[in-house]
Amino acid sequence: MMRAWFAIPLWQRVLGGLVLGVLLGLFWPQAAPSVAFLGDVFVRLIRMLVAPIVLVTIASGIASMADPKRLGPLGGKTAGLFAATTLIAVALGMAVAVVVQPGVGAALGAAQAQALGEPRTLYDTLVGIVPLNIVDALAKGDMLALIFTAILVGAGTVVAGEAGVPFAQFLSSASSVLLTIVRLVMEVTPFGVFALIAGAVAANGVAVFANVGWLALCVVIGSVLQIVIVHAAMLKLLARVPVGRFYRGIVDALAIAFSTASSSAVLPVAIRCAQDNLGVAKPVASTVLPLGASIGKDGTAMYVGLLSVFSLQALGHPMATADWFVVLVTGALAAFGTAPVPSASLFMLAAVLAAVGVSPEQTALIVGFVLPFDRLLDMTRTVPSASANLTVATTVARWEGALDDRLAGGRTEVRETG
Repeated sequence: MMRAWFAIPLWQRVLGGLVLGVLLGLFWPQAAPSVAFLGDVFVRLIRMLVAPIVLVTIASGIASMADPKRLGPLGGKTAGLFAATTLIAVALGMAVAVVVQPGVGAALGAAQAQALGEPRTLYDTLVGIVPLNIVDALAKGDMLALIFTAILVGAGTVVAGEAGVPFAQFLSSASSVLLTIVRLVMEVTPFGVFALIAGAVAANGVAVFANVGWLALCVVIGSVLQIVIVHAAMLKLLARVPVGRFYRGIVDALAIAFSTASSSAVLPVAIRCAQDNLGVAKPVASTVLPLGASIGKDGTAMYVGLLSVFSLQALGHPMATADWFVVLVTGALAAFGTAPVPSASLFMLAAVLAAVGVSPEQTALIVGFVLPFDRLLDMTRTVPSASANLTVATTVARWEGALDDRLAGGRTEVRETG
């Protein structure tokens, strides 16, 4: 039995768990709480690994480059690609909302207003990048602080030269051990997905989800368009790899993205998929992907743009010409600053709506309308975020000459010599 179970590809086992979870949630919802512990344990296992993986893999990836001159260009290419895809995602979400008009006629009157917590100021966000205590940053999972620390550790290891070689070897060994643990944890995925999906469907149900059917449809359309148009074009034109083969190689990561609704939870699996299935070299995968888990939020960006226009439609708030530009820019910036955890984008919505004159009370009403079923919407929009992260990593690897075409199936340019 065990041999037959492990002979089935993991993505097929995950898909089976997803289908069974939907069926259980629909036809036997009272049983969902009995299996909830499986989902909780699975999420805790994944999140347990996120902070150490971010710290160790970024430091290891930078340390393995050896040449300090490569650090700047690699980071610049990564940030530039993520900025481009994020802006496109916000515009795409806004465009879908304009065409479908999901907010027109939305019954906000029945919604219970939900107060939002105090948003962090730009000053606090920027200053908070430098941690006072790295142990505290690890305990809280403060991604930006961990990334800053990891970059310093990796850069210091490179600049130290010969004296840093033993520490670089330690980082490489620690990274390998962590990724081996990830492979072990991944075997729990089918059971975790089964429990998480069953709980989500049992709690919301089809009837409740239908209350925001048009908004849900827009989220699906926006997510699909971002993947099919933007990411596929990058893979074809910039990374020069077969699109079908790419997505077959990352199906495990997309399944985790959908089931956990957390970009950070996807990170360990994304690193494994990038290295083992796509042929992305370890220095690039372990540097770009952790950065992407914090700033690569295509799904969140698309949703913020979509939900902003939805909110203005539902509130009957007219949009001036300048408002479109304001939503585009503030939506992209908000997406960059969104924490990689479920429903975090709702808390960034306040910043975008406030920029176009929506009061906190009206924003709270919108959040109260969306929040009951945001988990299902969040699961959907996390998929394009995971896709964007792996797409950018593959593209950067191609540009850096760090992509194994035997795994990626890409085309290499043949240059005549002499």
